[in-house]
Amino acid sequence: MKGSKKLTLVEVISMAVGTMIGASIFSIFGLGVKIAGTDLPLAFLLSGVYAFVVAYSYAILGKQIISNAGPIAFILKGLGDSLITGALSVLMWFTYVISIALFAKGFAGYLLPAINVETTPLSMGIVEVLVIAFFTVLNFFGSKAVGKAEFYIVLIKLSILLVFILGGFLTINWAQTKPSFDDQHMNGLLNASIIFFLSYMGFGLITNASENIKNPERNVPLGIYLSIIIVMFIYVSIALVTIGNLPIPEIIKAQENALAVAARPFLGNFGFALVTIGALFSISSALNATLYGGANIAYSLAKDGELPEVFERKVWFKSTEGLYFTAGLSLFFALFFNLGAIASITSTVFTVIYIFVLVSHLKLRKQYGGNTVLLYINLAILLAVFVALLRYQWNTGKSAFYASILTFLVALLIEYLYRKFSRRTMNADKIKSTRD
Repeated sequence: MKGSKKLTLVEVISMAVGTMIGASIFSIFGLGVKIAGTDLPLAFLLSGVYAFVVAYSYAILGKQIISNAGPIAFILKGLGDSLITGALSVLMWFTYVISIALFAKGFAGYLLPAINVETTPLSMGIVEVLVIAFFTVLNFFGSKAVGKAEFYIVLIKLSILLVFILGGFLTINWAQTKPSFDDQHMNGLLNASIIFFLSYMGFGLITNASENIKNPERNVPLGIYLSIIIVMFIYVSIALVTIGNLPIPEIIKAQENALAVAARPFLGNFGFALVTIGALFSISSALNATLYGGANIAYSLAKDGELPEVFERKVWFKSTEGLYFTAGLSLFFALFFNLGAIASITSTVFTVIYIFVLVSHLKLRKQYGGNTVLLYINLAILLAVFVALLRYQWNTGKSAFYASILTFLVALLIEYLYRKFSRRTMNADKIKSTRD
């Protein structure tokens, strides 16, 4: 990609925060309230704990293994080249493609009603094309352009959310925010924490840009930890304000625009419009950062011997075809597929990748550092989250459970066929490391 300037710590944090505070906080908040009720703030807190469990390994490995392949580079270093390593790399790139498509759909869904345009397949498609094309052009100009754009988008977004939080705290009914700890509510709390674990996954994009970051040994771990702390504060505060200003049944009824509806009691119609604007900025920043990370993954994995060679060939002005393939495939899914069922498996895929990162860290701990006891505790927590996630899918909709299993099998098949016919292997020696 064009542009040799490196991302600063502030820009790195902006990119991660922009991805984490994306569409999910606006689109699935109502579902979270339906599951957890008044325990939702605690659910966000618990989800943040899960994120820190993974972040520990990301921070230690990410500051020493410098590769835009991110977690796949960690797994390759720890477990070596194998069918599973290759399948995980395919799965990771695919989750970014699906995420970009979801963000494009979410943006269109918020924008069209806001400008009083009827929501039709044609109008949705036009907006999806335009928004993906815009951020593809932006990414074409390189990491510095992405970092600067992300900083300003996140600044506007956080300003809007802080107005919502501060205004809401002035009128909050604290009695409505009192958590419950009976068996039913505890079960809801745990299920919601697993669902909203997805909302913290954006911190991983920092490791997917490590080759483009100033002083990665310092800024990668700092960026990871600070972004999670910032997002945890925002999530918990939003949950408290929403539950404290709007009865639970009304939040559930509002569903996708629950936050905008929750702003009306203390900010009126201005608050409703303001939060809608915040949603558009949130989705924009998430799409921007995810497209950048997805393109980086495509390029890095091709360079290290994984995706087809077409992904690593240079095209106009030294950009990469990985960017265009990522954007093009995302647009294809946005235009022609119902992504609801597909999106439900992304959390399962990411959790499996996280588990393999922790296993790799255990193998690499003598070379790169890390507390052995803490790593085993973290792995046990993550395995418990994975089992609970599968259990939740099984109990609430078996189609998502079967889709998750099928996705892993398809990835393994693709990887097997690709290796058989291309005879390419992943090359761990090409990955830069401060310890090599």
